[in-house]
Amino acid sequence: MADPSGVQNRYVETCKELELKPHKFILKVLDTERQEQIMRAKRNEDPQDNMELKLPGNNLFTNTTGRLRDEDALVLYKSLANSMYVTEIDLRYNNMTDEGAKYIGKLIEESCALQQLNIMCNDIGPVGAEYIATGVQMNHTLISLRLNGNKIGSKGGMCFAGVLQVNTVLEELDLGDTDQDTQSMIAMATVLKQNSTLRVLNMNRPLLFSQQEETTVHYSLMLKVNNALQELHLQKCDIKDFGAERLVDNLIENIGLKYLDLSCNRITRDGALAISKLLKRNTPLEILDLGFNRIEDDGAVSISEALIDLNRTLKTLVITSNNIRAPGLVAIARSMHTNDCLQSVFIWGNHLEEPACVAFHELIKSERLEEEYTDVKSYVVDGHTYLSELNHGIRRHYYWSPSYGPDASLAIY
Repeated sequence: MADPSGVQNRYVETCKELELKPHKFILKVLDTERQEQIMRAKRNEDPQDNMELKLPGNNLFTNTTGRLRDEDALVLYKSLANSMYVTEIDLRYNNMTDEGAKYIGKLIEESCALQQLNIMCNDIGPVGAEYIATGVQMNHTLISLRLNGNKIGSKGGMCFAGVLQVNTVLEELDLGDTDQDTQSMIAMATVLKQNSTLRVLNMNRPLLFSQQEETTVHYSLMLKVNNALQELHLQKCDIKDFGAERLVDNLIENIGLKYLDLSCNRITRDGALAISKLLKRNTPLEILDLGFNRIEDDGAVSISEALIDLNRTLKTLVITSNNIRAPGLVAIARSMHTNDCLQSVFIWGNHLEEPACVAFHELIKSERLEEEYTDVKSYVVDGHTYLSELNHGIRRHYYWSPSYGPDASLAIY
């Protein structure tokens, strides 16, 4: 059973020992957890057996006293190192540097229960990444680690590639927007040829200067032999049609990948044609994100042809901002009438001409496509059909998480 009161007391005592002033935000979160446990007891509900410590620095509704700093990381380490109750810690958007990362690394190393840690968008560099990687290497409970937005660079990426050579627990690793380079990208792909534990990997936006697509080739070769990885994000990796074709050539033999993110690249209609061949093979792929490429009408038509008759596994398709006009969008809409598996389609940012608007209006009106599974809403003015944008997206809560309202329980942390 979780013991919020005990955690709160240890935090206060640790602050006294270190002669530091307790952070009001941390106290508030711990007190909220304590009150929730009391209310559960009054309602005769079973007590929680774990605690999720949510301390995001960008939540202005709950955090009105400033972001956490390195000294707060020290206190949290001293307070939680041997805790059997805290299983998740969210420290995103705070001001922790390499010094704070040193204590976070020690917390990971000595933790007995920690399963999820989110430290995205702090000020951690290569030195801090080495501390954290060392902690992960010694840890036996951590399942998910998010470092997105910390400029750990190639040196930090190489550290985590080394971790994956020996760690058999970590299932989710997010190194997006961390300034990886060709060397660290290839090292990660090479290690994953042997690692059979990792399920989710984000390597978005590396700093690449070659036009030869070496990194894409290495990831495609990795996917040929790695059937454990289920989710791969390669946004902003400068993938062109050649890289898309190499990925398809090797994914045909892959029986594990379910989510492939190729958004924000340079894939055109030829790359989309190759991807349509993959869809025709009915691989386990369930989510395909091609947003912010340039597949145009020809590419959309190729994909729709695969979806009409041959594919029965894809559930979500993202083709936002691909310079697609009415013929391509109408073809995608038509494919949904015969494909019962496809549930979600995101199309905003293309040329929403009236034939496309009418096609999606009919899908939405017939409830074949529900509004919660798309990013457009139809309406009619003076006999003409239009589409407006909905605030929906495949990873809507990736950078932020609502603290109240109907979306709070749906947030992805």
